[in-house]
Amino acid sequence: MAVYLDHAATTPMVAEAREALLDGLDLIGNPSSIHGHGQAAKRMLEGARERIASALGADPIEVVLTSGGTEAINLGVKGLFWARRQNAPARTRILVPRGEHHATVDAVEWLATHEGAVIDWLPVDATGRVDLTVAAGRMREHADEIALVTVILANNEVGTVQPVRALAALAAEHGIPVHVDAVAAFGHMPVSLRDLAVAAVSVSAHKIGGPVAMGALALARAHTVEALIHGGGQQRGVRSGTQDVPAALAFAAASDYAVANLDAQASRLDALAGQLAEGLAQIPGAQLRGADLDGHLDDGGVSVRARVPGNVHATFDGCQGDSMLFLLDMAGFSVSTGSACQAGIAEPSHVLLGMGLDERDALSALRFTLGASTSKKDIAELLAVLPRVVEQARAAGFSDRAV
Repeated sequence: MAVYLDHAATTPMVAEAREALLDGLDLIGNPSSIHGHGQAAKRMLEGARERIASALGADPIEVVLTSGGTEAINLGVKGLFWARRQNAPARTRILVPRGEHHATVDAVEWLATHEGAVIDWLPVDATGRVDLTVAAGRMREHADEIALVTVILANNEVGTVQPVRALAALAAEHGIPVHVDAVAAFGHMPVSLRDLAVAAVSVSAHKIGGPVAMGALALARAHTVEALIHGGGQQRGVRSGTQDVPAALAFAAASDYAVANLDAQASRLDALAGQLAEGLAQIPGAQLRGADLDGHLDDGGVSVRARVPGNVHATFDGCQGDSMLFLLDMAGFSVSTGSACQAGIAEPSHVLLGMGLDERDALSALRFTLGASTSKKDIAELLAVLPRVVEQARAAGFSDRAV
């Protein structure tokens, strides 16, 4: 049986979420209808929202259900931008660290192209962590021009955790709202709208064992966003449309499971990641990227882990990542390069380029992300074949289009 080591892309549904989804499919009634069936569906929906809100450190009224993490991020970024500009048209600047997920990058670039936004890219260090000194300076210099700050909590490629509390505290000094992409973090480390003290947090269900096409934006009461979707006025008018009760129930079940097992799962994944890292250290030319696997970060006086559990990212000198991916796939292992691929042409990861790697090194990356189904045996089997895969990929070299 093939070994799945790409849980950051999507992870299998947990049994509790699958059962909740199937049970929910038997429900009858639109939760916006006022008859008995509709009101029964609404009670189920709002119960699910309460559980998701609890997992996110938010009030139920603050949870806006979406079609997934991408929509949640777009709603948070575009919605905050538009809302801020209503009363202050000069606020066109968006502060964005290098290495954000493409859902954020593409959203801010769309705003720059179509809405006159000015993207202010913040540098990151060699681990992918934002430079708070530069961020503070930009906020002081452009306080009256900044619409919002958007930042990823845990990098989806290299796993590095950002000092979100410290960044939010800097932004609060100037009354600047902060949106957090917590898609790669939620379910793997504590995520709380209240504790992070930010305006909005975006999450996704299928990253934590819930269904695909379900996510949420936790939007603090003190903030508002302009809607992306109109027609019906559901969910505070922020996100219109008939709400998916079965998917919400499954999302709630996955959230319950993730929160209940957070510490135990993190410890288990840390041990497996350590096992993999030790094996990678024996492969010539392999280099771990991102923050230390067992490191911690002082985030505004709160000690948090420096890297999301279960993420092991490495570059392999002289190897093309796509070659290793295909060779591993043939050997029965599913992994990721973590790089974008457009029109069949490999492109270097913008995350790694932002961390200071050159294009050749950025193209030599593999991302291994572990999950509930990962075992010590899986890691041992991977390490048994990986040296041969690296040798074969190194012998093949880089394609002319890749460098």
